[in-house]
Amino acid sequence: MSCRGFLCLGLSSTPLFYCSHWGVQATVSWLLSEVFGSQSVSIVAEEDVQALCKSDSAGLLSAVVDAVNECLDEAPNFGLQKPDKHLTTQEVLEAIKRCNSTGGPEGRHWVLDPVDGTLGFVRGNQYAVALALIEDGEIIIGVLGCPNYPMKREWLNYHHHYYQSTSPATNDSWEKGCVMYAKRGSGKAWMQPLLRGNVNFESQYEARLIQVSSVDDPALATFCEPVEKANSNQSFAAGLARSVGLRKQPLRVYSMVKYAAIARGDAEVFMKFARCGYKEKIWDHAAGVVIVQEAGGVVTDAGGKPLDFSRGIYLEGLDRGIIVCCGSTLHEKIVGAVYASWDSSNL
Repeated sequence: MSCRGFLCLGLSSTPLFYCSHWGVQATVSWLLSEVFGSQSVSIVAEEDVQALCKSDSAGLLSAVVDAVNECLDEAPNFGLQKPDKHLTTQEVLEAIKRCNSTGGPEGRHWVLDPVDGTLGFVRGNQYAVALALIEDGEIIIGVLGCPNYPMKREWLNYHHHYYQSTSPATNDSWEKGCVMYAKRGSGKAWMQPLLRGNVNFESQYEARLIQVSSVDDPALATFCEPVEKANSNQSFAAGLARSVGLRKQPLRVYSMVKYAAIARGDAEVFMKFARCGYKEKIWDHAAGVVIVQEAGGVVTDAGGKPLDFSRGIYLEGLDRGIIVCCGSTLHEKIVGAVYASWDSSNL
């Protein structure tokens, strides 16, 4: 099964709005079940089916079912098998219900964030569809579909509505949207253009390797942070950035696209320190972590320990926050700065 086609299918442009959350979960769940068998698929995902089953949600449910079937109709364009006939409402609900696993330290679990960065999605900015495979508590595979993240770095600082209208129309000079993926232990991470519309699957560009930046001087490093302040302490992160010599303006990015930026060398540092009471979920990090690591980067908690994906839907035991760096030099400086300046009253 093609990772690229798998993610692109859930991001087809026509039914995109209704494919968000429930639609993507249903599509991914159905595809995984077709390949591996429904009894063998355990999916940890963000949304449950309860809201769709309410009496006043009939219109929404109908729209989701239509969107899922429209997506699956395009499956052959992405090297995948489509259903023999359209899925019924009950079949769509059953597909979403299969996304009820809580993960854990044993067995194989798929971890799915159907639309990571909802505000970015609504505002036409950065968001991602993220899928990871965890076996016995360890991330094995990660895939990130980033529909608004440009293939070419020089377009990164322009809002995509602007550069879509002003950039040349040729494929050689412009590709909006990409898919990144990696397998644990391969030492390689890959990126391909996001397929759109009615295309010849076999004729698309080949994947290319991506690698983290070689920058190790804090003064030259670009620092990623979340756009929204609700669940992160940006003031502490900003103070920490100054203390280690990060001088550039922060690159504020919605969603797991921050991991994508580190993995392909568009930025060097991502730090997140959650506010008191907020618990990080595994679906917000799993796919991005393995992609950054296989691209040559370092991901730990703020104490320098690996993130633990074996304890259910939350990153339990997380030490203060998450630090993602392009290499060990910057990582060691930031971890050291955390120990030197940490004050729990900041969070």
